[in-house]
Amino acid sequence: MNNRLFIIGAVIVAALYVLFSSIYVVNEREQAIVMRFGQITDVRAEPGLYFKIPTDIVDSVQIIEDRLLRQDIADMTVQVSGGAFYEVDAFLTYKIVDPVLFRQRALGQLSVAQDRIATRFDAALRQVYGLREFNAALSEQRPQMMTEARDLIRPEMAQLGIEVVDVRILRTDLASEVSERTFERMRAERLAEAALLRARGQEQAQSLRAIAERQAVEIVAAATRDAEIIRGTGDADRNRIFASAYSQDAEFFEFYRSMESYRTALGTSGTTMILSPDSAFFRYFGSDGELPAASTSFATPLPQQSAPAAATSAPSEPALDGLGIEESVTPSLTLDDGSELQPTVGTEAPPVVEEPAAAPAQ
Repeated sequence: MNNRLFIIGAVIVAALYVLFSSIYVVNEREQAIVMRFGQITDVRAEPGLYFKIPTDIVDSVQIIEDRLLRQDIADMTVQVSGGAFYEVDAFLTYKIVDPVLFRQRALGQLSVAQDRIATRFDAALRQVYGLREFNAALSEQRPQMMTEARDLIRPEMAQLGIEVVDVRILRTDLASEVSERTFERMRAERLAEAALLRARGQEQAQSLRAIAERQAVEIVAAATRDAEIIRGTGDADRNRIFASAYSQDAEFFEFYRSMESYRTALGTSGTTMILSPDSAFFRYFGSDGELPAASTSFATPLPQQSAPAAATSAPSEPALDGLGIEESVTPSLTLDDGSELQPTVGTEAPPVVEEPAAAPAQ
């Protein structure tokens, strides 16, 4: 009885083994190659449940990827035609379209195919970048570069039964040492531009300062000239008035001048003077406080004279008359916005207003 059960169990196990070893499943992401004694007999590209001769001694099945695969390459250093270096990140997508050829050329193993793809991908990118200048990878030529790299890889990969679908460049950056040199060059250019702008600003500032200083000199000189003219006119009027008053009564004028001298010399200043009593300074001290007799004969009053008008600068006269500076063309400065800067107007002295003539003294 025990032997019968053992035999039945062995038969069931053998039947299950034969059943499961003769079945293989292909899903939608795979394709299968059926080989008999190492020779390819069939290719299953449609998903489903399939049967073969039991065990792997006669028929064997190799599963091949049927989906879109990706190969990445990162931090690859490439050199452009100008001698600069880039660091590039890129990837390509591919698909196994001929499993029989893939089995024959790459033994049906993805690792072998990936090594071949990586080598050819690297060479294609170096070739594409080597034909262009420094800025090409950062311009509108980038799509063309990806297309060229894909076309360079496709013929060799087709020999493995692989179709390269697309090539994409993810990142194109300058190498670290090139980035530093580029940054220093850009920094030098910006500093040179800033220095140029600063120099132009200083030039304009000096021009404006020169214009302002010239205007200040002109205004001060004109004001000083007119002030001297007005002061001289006032002194002339004062002397004329004093002369007219002195000529009316010379004795009274002498008395008045002596009183002013006494007030100034003998005031509260505490000044001590030692003079002879017969000195002319004490001429009016012996009069017992009496005023001198009034004069009855007055001289004819001088006619009132109007003050001479202050000279004004004629347009043809030098702006700095009397200072030894010749008149020159008025400076001007054209700014960056197109406007022209002119000196301020108003350096001429205003005309002197004549006072109405006073009535003759009675």
